Amino acid sequence: MNDQNLLDKVVSLCKRRGFVFQSSEIYGGLKSAYDFGPLGVELKRNIAAEWWKTTVHEREDVVGIDASIMMHPSVWRASGHLAGFSDPLVDCLNCKERFRADKAPRAAPGTALSYLKGGKKGEQKVEAIAADRGYVCPQCGCQELSSERQFNMMFRTSIGSVDPLEDFVEEVHSKILSKSELREKLEAAVKSNAIYLRPETAQAMFVQFLNVQQTMSMKVPFGIAQQGKSFRNEITTEHYIFRCCEFEQMEMEYFVEPGTQAHWFDYWLNARLAWWKQFANNKNAFRARAHEKTELAFYADACVDIEYEYPWGWGELEGVASRTNYDLTRHSEESGVKLSYFDQQKPDPKTGKMGWRYTPYVIEPAAGLTRGVLLFLLDAYAEEKGVDAEGQEKTRVILKLHPRLAPFKAAILPLMKKDNLPEAARAVVADFYKAGINVSYDEQQGIGKRYARHDEIGTPYCITIDHQTLQDQTVTIRDRDTTQQERIPVAAALEVVRKRVAQA
Repeated sequence: MNDQNLLDKVVSLCKRRGFVFQSSEIYGGLKSAYDFGPLGVELKRNIAAEWWKTTVHEREDVVGIDASIMMHPSVWRASGHLAGFSDPLVDCLNCKERFRADKAPRAAPGTALSYLKGGKKGEQKVEAIAADRGYVCPQCGCQELSSERQFNMMFRTSIGSVDPLEDFVEEVHSKILSKSELREKLEAAVKSNAIYLRPETAQAMFVQFLNVQQTMSMKVPFGIAQQGKSFRNEITTEHYIFRCCEFEQMEMEYFVEPGTQAHWFDYWLNARLAWWKQFANNKNAFRARAHEKTELAFYADACVDIEYEYPWGWGELEGVASRTNYDLTRHSEESGVKLSYFDQQKPDPKTGKMGWRYTPYVIEPAAGLTRGVLLFLLDAYAEEKGVDAEGQEKTRVILKLHPRLAPFKAAILPLMKKDNLPEAARAVVADFYKAGINVSYDEQQGIGKRYARHDEIGTPYCITIDHQTLQDQTVTIRDRDTTQQERIPVAAALEVVRKRVAQA
């Protein structure tokens, strides 16, 4: 199976089986917007729950928050997003592709170029010479490009009941203004009550540093974790749900004593890489790529991307950054509130006196939850050839999802829809529900097709209630990956599944 074929098959399965739907599909859809269906939302919630369990519930030094998506505009001014969260945007005059100039392929001036007129589907070949721009269109290779324009990646909206455009219209009505004057007045009107949808979840954890530290009596080193949606007005959305304008993150800010950041950076990088690998089948599809000096943010002293080998190549899954004390310092300066930590047990390095007040350094593991969903679907998808009961060759589609991530932990299947088998099966379902374990009751079609259906959605175990169940109180449990079956007591079914899932 080639790489593109794998992605196409996963996309098809997601639509067919209820993992991911195109947003607003009955109206033609909305580009780069997706809805997670009944199975997709379970998979996503399971990934998030495992992250929260590992990051927060199993540690004494990390607590969580759930901050507002809308924040004071000063937050984004202090963080640098308002001034710097923009990219040079360029249009290709040949194929009409829009792209970031800083991400385009390089072409030295004078280089011979060859491309198709109108784009990849064009028939007329064009020979040209690269211009002085230093780059060409990433889609068609053409050097005929529009001028660069700054493109702000934050979504802007307004807060308040008064429409700021009313004042703008009132002011410019019947006036003759130049383009720049009109733009200036429009910006002033919109700015009066403008707010922004957050482009990351991190800033709230910096802004709430003092509240969390004091209310929870946290001692450095400690972390603040958060999961939630972020929004970026991406120039180029691509690869299904890999890069979207609306996505979910799992981030943690770990505050450390200055001078210890290198130790904690290595600690969290290794911990996060191991976390992803434990749920994957192909553990060699991950790597840690250190940022080059030219890639590092000016305030960071180290940054490594945990990357996954997607069908189109290596792509970022999570970033682990050592951000120094930049964030707390900037918010202290902008707000006038000292975001510092006082350690009574340590001497001040400058004075030698007991008691040291300092601005903590920060290690930030920032993972993409939406990308995690795509990664685990790609990693789990498999096709196995075999022979059916009639001796005909068949291909079994299977999602080898880790049992703790699978939407359903088991499928409860009455062999027939009669002879009290459905009633016996529903009694088993009730036991699982009472224990808080998500299972599926399925009585539609023959047992073979039901097995195939649950293989395809990643259900690790199928429990079949048949006539023997009514006689000796045993059921058949079938393993998704091996297809092996065994009889177990119906009373033990819950515990067997729970134990196998926990130990997977």
